[in-house]
Amino acid sequence: MTGTLVILRHGQSTWNLENLFTGWHDVPLTEQGRGEAAAAGVTMRQAGLRFDVAHTSVLTRAVHTCNLALDEMGQMWLPVQRHWRLNERHYGALQGLDKKATTERHGAEQTKLWRRSYDVPPPPVAVDSPEHPAQDRRYRLLAPDVLPASECLKDVVARVLPYWHDVVAPQLLGGQDVLIVAHGNSLRALVMHLEHVSETDIAELNIPTGAPRRYTFDAALTPTSAEYLGDAEAVAAAAAAVAAQAGGSPG
Repeated sequence: MTGTLVILRHGQSTWNLENLFTGWHDVPLTEQGRGEAAAAGVTMRQAGLRFDVAHTSVLTRAVHTCNLALDEMGQMWLPVQRHWRLNERHYGALQGLDKKATTERHGAEQTKLWRRSYDVPPPPVAVDSPEHPAQDRRYRLLAPDVLPASECLKDVVARVLPYWHDVVAPQLLGGQDVLIVAHGNSLRALVMHLEHVSETDIAELNIPTGAPRRYTFDAALTPTSAEYLGDAEAVAAAAAAVAAQAGGSPG
C-alpha cells in the first residue's frame, strides 16, 4: 500500500498579520499562528495520523509550524527534511510591500496579474538587494542560477515538482506516511499537480493556514481521496480570509 500524505500551510506570520507580501523573507509566527500550528497537530492526532517523515521549507514560519504540530502529536522525534524547493513563491520587488497599498498604486488589474496569474512574475529585485536570496546565508551553497529574483506560480511548480518526484513520491510508494509543512504557493503548486487543477482555476484556489489536508493514493500515486481535516466551517472561513486580503496573496 502507498502511504498517506498530509499537507499543511504554516500558521499566520507577522507579515500575514500586517498584510505584506512575504515570499522568501523570513518572518516568525504570530501568537495566532502558533495557536493554529498547535491546533493542526491536535486535529491530526485526533484523526489517528502517525507520520514516518516530515518535510518543510527552510523558512522559519514553516519550520516552527511543523515543530509545534509534531509536538502536539507526540512526534517531535520524527525525521524532518528541509528544502528550499518548498519555499514560498519569491515576490520580487513586491516583498515587504503592503498589499492594499500596492493595489492602490498599481491598480487592481496589474496587482491581480502579478498576484494570481500563472505565468506573469512581479518585477525582480537586484542581486544586491536584501530581498535577493544571494544575500541570505542559508542559500550560500546553491548555484546562483537557481536563486530567484522573482517568481510566478509556473516557476514555483517547476521547482516544487522535482522535489515531489525525487524525494516525496518514493517515500509514499514505499508505504511511508508523509507530512509536508510549507506555504500558500508551494502547496498550491503541489495541489495543482495532484488534483489536476488548470492554469485558469488555480487562480481561485486558496490554501487556509493551519488546516491539514489529507491525501490517499492508488499504486500509481493518483489521489483516491483529498479532504481537509477538522471543522469544515472553520476551514472554509480560513480560506475565505485568505481570499479576502486586498493583495489576496497566499504568501
